[in-house]
Amino acid sequence: MKLVFSIALTLFCFGAFAQKQADKKEWKQLFNGKNLDGWDIKIRGYDLNDNFGNTFRVEDGKMVVRYDKYDDFAQKYGHIFYKSDFSYYRIAVEYRFVGEQAPKGEGWAWRNSGIMVQGQPAATMGQNQDFPISIEVQLLGGDGKKRTTCNLCTPGTNVEMDGKLVTQHCVNSTSKTYNGDQWVRAEVLVLGDSLIQHFANGEMVLAYNKPQMGGGNVSGNDEKVIAGKLLDHGSISLQSESHPVEFRKVEILNLKGCTDPKATNYKDYYVKSDNSACTYKKK
Repeated sequence: MKLVFSIALTLFCFGAFAQKQADKKEWKQLFNGKNLDGWDIKIRGYDLNDNFGNTFRVEDGKMVVRYDKYDDFAQKYGHIFYKSDFSYYRIAVEYRFVGEQAPKGEGWAWRNSGIMVQGQPAATMGQNQDFPISIEVQLLGGDGKKRTTCNLCTPGTNVEMDGKLVTQHCVNSTSKTYNGDQWVRAEVLVLGDSLIQHFANGEMVLAYNKPQMGGGNVSGNDEKVIAGKLLDHGSISLQSESHPVEFRKVEILNLKGCTDPKATNYKDYYVKSDNSACTYKKK
């Protein structure tokens, strides 16, 4: 009896361990905490990777956006792009707004930044393009009144909600207001061209479907906006819109890969199969 109990306990523990291992999600750090390797920079009016004024830099292990070398912001909107694109994933950043806005930054851009997803590549941005054609997860800091974060904005894009096309430029989320210099974790679940969900500190605050090209709110672009073209993959970038912002973490959970349980790189949390990526033990 003791032997049977011992075997059962061993099997139970092994099963629990296996389940724990299977459930372990492998987040990849896109920002290494040391430098901007793996990232491209595009600032309006400047060539690719001309980091005007050292706008994007690393300080104290954080990726930061600074304007100490600006005399006039002059609508020099900027974005820092991760060099790979993605289709099914969960992107997360931990951010906070600090300090004073750059000289002559627009009022709407006070404590304003964003995560751009399913976007165009940095190399296709026009010299004087303001924003990449993309879906923007708008990050806002509180101003003492209700001011939500993880909102939706749509430079050169539209989405659907409840089966209807949404053409207004920005849609507010249901998030709390985060005042001061506190850190906030923003996450975005992106499932190709089907579903996008926004999360603020773990709470889902906005959801919509069928991200697609269309609409306006982007200028200086060489890439044509093809109305109705679904965005099933694209770049990820972070914004410079005139207010200093810090990112202490930028990480991604890939949700596309090998879904064959017999493979060595199978993950039970993948939602999109790419079995061409499967690897197997040699017999």
